[in-house]
Amino acid sequence: MTNTSDGFVSRYGAGSPSMANFGRIPAQPDAPGDVWKGMGGMEPNDDTLSGMEIPLYAVADGGAADTDAEMAQALRPPHKRVWLIVLLSILGVIVVAAVAGFFTARWYYQDKAAPGITFAGVSVAGQNRAQLADTVKQAVNATKITVTDQQGNTVTASLKDLGVAVNEQQTVSELVSAKNANPFMRINPFAKQSVKLAATTDKLALSEYLTGKLITPDQQAIASTISYDDASSKFVVNAGRGGQTPVIDTVTKAVDQAIDQPGSVRTTSVSYTQTDMPISEAAAAQAADQANAGLALTITVNNGDVTTYKIPAATIASWTTTTADPAKGTIAVSYNKQAISEYMASELGQHLNQTKTNQVDLVDASGNVIMTKTKGVNGVAIKDTATVADQVYSALSGNRSATLTVASDVTTFDTEQQKVTWKIVVDRFKQTATVYNNDQVVQTFNVCTGKTGKHETTPGNYFIYLKYKVQDMRGSNDDGSQYLTPGVKWISYFNGGQGFHTANWNASGIASGDPTGHGSHGCVNMNEADAKWIYDNCPEGTLVQVVGAQPTSPVR
Repeated sequence: MTNTSDGFVSRYGAGSPSMANFGRIPAQPDAPGDVWKGMGGMEPNDDTLSGMEIPLYAVADGGAADTDAEMAQALRPPHKRVWLIVLLSILGVIVVAAVAGFFTARWYYQDKAAPGITFAGVSVAGQNRAQLADTVKQAVNATKITVTDQQGNTVTASLKDLGVAVNEQQTVSELVSAKNANPFMRINPFAKQSVKLAATTDKLALSEYLTGKLITPDQQAIASTISYDDASSKFVVNAGRGGQTPVIDTVTKAVDQAIDQPGSVRTTSVSYTQTDMPISEAAAAQAADQANAGLALTITVNNGDVTTYKIPAATIASWTTTTADPAKGTIAVSYNKQAISEYMASELGQHLNQTKTNQVDLVDASGNVIMTKTKGVNGVAIKDTATVADQVYSALSGNRSATLTVASDVTTFDTEQQKVTWKIVVDRFKQTATVYNNDQVVQTFNVCTGKTGKHETTPGNYFIYLKYKVQDMRGSNDDGSQYLTPGVKWISYFNGGQGFHTANWNASGIASGDPTGHGSHGCVNMNEADAKWIYDNCPEGTLVQVVGAQPTSPVR
C-alpha cells in the first residue's frame, strides 16, 4: 500500500490509472539475477524497490494479488542454501579441530610411548623415557623362571642368572619409536603393538648356571672357553672336561617367551646328557685365533686436523664378545656395538679435541721471522661420534684395519709477531756468549760449549723457556754410567736439556775455550757470576742463537 494525496490505495491494485495492465516479467527468463521490466518497454519501478533488482524467482502478478508480499517472499534465499552453509561451517570446524588435534597429539607423544603400545601385557601409552625405564626394570625384576629336573631338584632363576643381557636403553628407544612408520597410525589408539625386551641370551652362561645349580661338581661337564690374558695381551683357551650337561632346549624356549612377555614367573623342566666336552678345545682355539686377529688390527681415528688416535688393543679386547652354544659345540666371536658407541662418545674427545693456541713468531727489527716461539694449534671440537663408532664396528666385524676421520668443528689459529729485544748469540767457534738488547751489545762472556764430536751444543734458534736458581743435574756418561752433579746454580734452559749454567768444575775449559778437551754434555758452561747475570737479566723468551763451527782446539 502507498500513502498518496488521495488516501491509501493499492500500489499495484487492479484498476489503478497509473498502473493499468502493468505486469512484471523478467527481461531474460530463467537467468539468475535478472531484473523485472515493465511490459511495453516500460522501465522497472525502481521507486518501489529502492533500486533493488528483483531476482528471477519473483513472479509477476497482473494485479490480482498482493504483489508486495510475493516480492518480499521472492527476495528470501532458499532454505537449502542456508543449511548448506551451516553444514559446510560445521564440517570446517571439525576439520580444523581434527588437524589441530593431530598435531597436538604428535607433539605430545614425540618422546613418549604412543597410544596402543603395550609392554609386558600392560599399556605404556604416554610414558616418557624415565618412566619407561622404570617400567622395564620392574618387568625384568619380576621375571623368573623355575626349572625342575627329573630328580625333583628345583631352581628359580632371574633372566640375568640364565645368561640374558637386557639392553634397557634400546628397549626404551623401541617403545618410544614404535608405530613411527605412519604418523596417523602412531596416534591411533586402536592400532595396537606389543614391544618385547631388547635382549640377547648367552646359552653357555645359561648352561653353566643350570649345571652349577643342579649337577654335583664331580659330575659336571665344563665347556672350553676363551678369555683375555692381561700378561700376554691376547686371548687364551681355557680347556673344559667331560661329564653331565643339561639339555637346555626347553629352558631356552621359556627364556625366549619371557623376553617376549616379561614380568611373570614361568615353569619348565630340564634333562641331562653325558658328553665328552660341551665345547672342544679345538673350537675354543679357533675362536681365540679369531679374537686375536681383531687385536692385531690397526684402527686409527683422526680429527681432520693434525691429531690421530690409535685404538689400543686392550680396548678392542674389552669390546670383543663371545657367544658359546654348547648344543652346537661352537663359540662365535663378535664385537659389542653399544660398548664401542659409548667409548667413542666418552673417550674420543679426550684424545682428539684440541685447544686453540695462537702462533707466536719472533721477528727482528725489520719484521723478518727469526723463529717460531709458540707453534699455532687449531681449535678442534669433534662431533657425531656415532658415525665413526659405526665405522669402527664395521671394520672390526669385517676383520680389516681402518683409518677414519671423525667430524669436527675447526677454529683456525691466529699468528702473532713478537719483536726480539733480548738476544744471546752463542758463537761456538769463538767460544763466547754475547748478549744483545735492541741489537746493541750489552755483555760478552767466555764459555765452553758441548764436547766436540759427541755432545756438541746444537746450532739453531731457540729461546729461554725455563729457569732454576739451583738444581741437581743427572745424565749418562759415554761409558753408559750415570752421573749426578748436585747443586748446579743459575740455570737457563733454551733447548731441551741444553742451557746456560754455572760450571765451577770446568774453569780451565771456560778460560781456554776448549770444547774438544773440556766440552760439556751439551750445555753452555759459564763462570758463576756470568751465569747469574744471564739468569737475572735475560727473561724467559730471550732469543738464543747458536752459531759457528765447532773448534778442534782451544781458542784462547
